[in-house]
Amino acid sequence: MDKKIDIAIIGECLVELSANGTFADTSTFNKYFGGDTVTTAVTISRLGGAVSYITKVGNDGFSDFIISSLNKENIDTSLIKSNEEQNGMYLVSKTPEKKEFLYYKRKTAASKLSFEDLPEECIKKLKLVYSTGVVQSLSAGARELVRETFKTAKENGVLTAYDPNYTSCFMNSNDTKESFKDIEEYTDIIFLSLKNDAEQLYDIESMDQIMKYFWDKGVKIVVVKSHIHNGYYTGYKGEISFTEFYNTSKAVDTTASGDVFNGGFLYALINGRMPADAATFAAVVSGLQTQNYGAIQAIPYKETVLEKIS
Repeated sequence: MDKKIDIAIIGECLVELSANGTFADTSTFNKYFGGDTVTTAVTISRLGGAVSYITKVGNDGFSDFIISSLNKENIDTSLIKSNEEQNGMYLVSKTPEKKEFLYYKRKTAASKLSFEDLPEECIKKLKLVYSTGVVQSLSAGARELVRETFKTAKENGVLTAYDPNYTSCFMNSNDTKESFKDIEEYTDIIFLSLKNDAEQLYDIESMDQIMKYFWDKGVKIVVVKSHIHNGYYTGYKGEISFTEFYNTSKAVDTTASGDVFNGGFLYALINGRMPADAATFAAVVSGLQTQNYGAIQAIPYKETVLEKIS
């Protein structure tokens, strides 16, 4: 990382093949890039943040596409390494009736991540590091990288942020819980889905209980996304605030809106906003993204967000 970077994100950049019809009927796929942490990184960058992406890419012909796509988004790729594995891929189809997803994530290049992939001297220069349970699920090496990065960050006054991002289609619930135990003492900020994380992983439904559970673990800021209550709960210093989803009547595609929210929140936080205000800012960012199609294509830029806030 030669230039000044505020945030480092550990993750896996996936190749996305998108169809406008069902898998059975379509004859054409459009090529994009995506993934939970990539979406968060692009959000931060489009808002004006300086972010570095930490991953590994394979040798299957998509590596140049991945690197160039990240560079076009002004994301630092100087620490990305390559290996002889394949890049992860997912297929998605959209029709008025349904969405279809298929993931190809076994033995991918990013599964070879290790604790050596984010040097200690780089971590010390950051304001914040971020990763997810999806990344930890890739391999023991990826899990170790997240743990050692969070530990080093905590020891050097660098903020740490985490989202379990549990999905039953390729993650194990017990493993996801154990992965968070690896880093709970080093985690400052956690993002949770009420349905997918709080309820399925921890069997907790009460907002007060959720906040207390993670505050007792030492997590300073707890953010819970609740579609039941149509908004976000932010817990900080014993207080809980609520922010409604932004302009849901115009939403046409909510794919990855939670990852976009995370990016908006982290950008706002490291730029001086208090947690409740950061949630309000992030709700607008995420809400604007849902008003167009495409997880990454629809992410708004800073100027658009500020127009809506002012």
